[in-house]
Amino acid sequence: MYQYILLPFIKYASFLNVFKYITFRVGMAALTSMLISLIIGPWVIKKLQEFKFGQEVRKDESVRLHELHKGKQGTPTMGGVMFTFSVVLSTLFWADINLPYIVIAVTGIILFTLIGFADDYIKIKKKRSKGLTAGQKFLSQAFLALVLGVYLLHFSEITAFASEIFLPFLKGTIIHNSEWFYLLFIVFVITGTSNAVNLTDGLDGLAIGCTIVASLAFTIMCYVVGNKVFCDYLYLEYIRESAELSVFCAAMSGAGLGFLWYNAHPAKVFMGDTGALGIGGALGIVAVLIKKEIYLFIIGGVFVIEALSVILQVGSFKLRKKRIFLCAPFHHHLEFMGWKEPTITVRLWILAIIFAILGLSSLKLR
Repeated sequence: MYQYILLPFIKYASFLNVFKYITFRVGMAALTSMLISLIIGPWVIKKLQEFKFGQEVRKDESVRLHELHKGKQGTPTMGGVMFTFSVVLSTLFWADINLPYIVIAVTGIILFTLIGFADDYIKIKKKRSKGLTAGQKFLSQAFLALVLGVYLLHFSEITAFASEIFLPFLKGTIIHNSEWFYLLFIVFVITGTSNAVNLTDGLDGLAIGCTIVASLAFTIMCYVVGNKVFCDYLYLEYIRESAELSVFCAAMSGAGLGFLWYNAHPAKVFMGDTGALGIGGALGIVAVLIKKEIYLFIIGGVFVIEALSVILQVGSFKLRKKRIFLCAPFHHHLEFMGWKEPTITVRLWILAIIFAILGLSSLKLR
């Protein structure tokens, strides 16, 4: 909306030309979303307490885990609403809302947040411990992913190479896929990322810290893919609208910093599925839009580790009746090993930074 509010006054104040530059708007989007999150945080936490949207620490799932986390009982959850609100408001102001990519990103994070909100609401108010069934959750996520896939394959600026998958560290593509295969691949990327972030959200500040790192990495990646000079130099496919997505990703990183203020140990609020599914869905959508799906698995390496730990644990127990980890997801395994919660969180943040640097480096190492 900036172009309608600020740019008409350029003829009276030439310094407003700075708002035309994406790099400036990226910084302002991050700052704006952070301030919004910081300002509305106390009010959101108060309202969540009034509505009795509190975290329930279940004893029947693991007695030891209950002992470790019983102090979190009743902590307000569903705080992801303040994250998404901050991202959306900042993006709508600082990004070009006429571009389809921005509309898709904003719509996507809202819809995935609503899926998470429904899941949390059912858990808390309907007293159904699992919230939405696995089928309901997956079908909702998959439907949104399929809609995006159809758009990219038939109506977007990347239609000519939408079904191609680009590998890190290599020039070219893995394979020119059929449309049906790529639609399934998109479903895997978006639903997988959404649920992986959800699995990571088990310790104070862990998921949101990794989100900040991943969002910053994609801020850079979106800008590079949307810059013709950089794309020619790095042998990347140029996607014009990608550059504007850097504003959206910057807003995510800023909102993450604001949320972390209240989510740092000891947390005053949890994001819940409301935030985790929204964040994961948004990261997956951005990766698909800029054709960097495989890069997401590197940049979001901590999310991948957490998800794989659950898959391996469940698979091993069903096939061999033995567990690989003391507890899954992986951060709980570290807790059971005796690591303190803040130590686990900070060390996984460090790992997230390493993965992000590796993912960004792969743009050049080709």
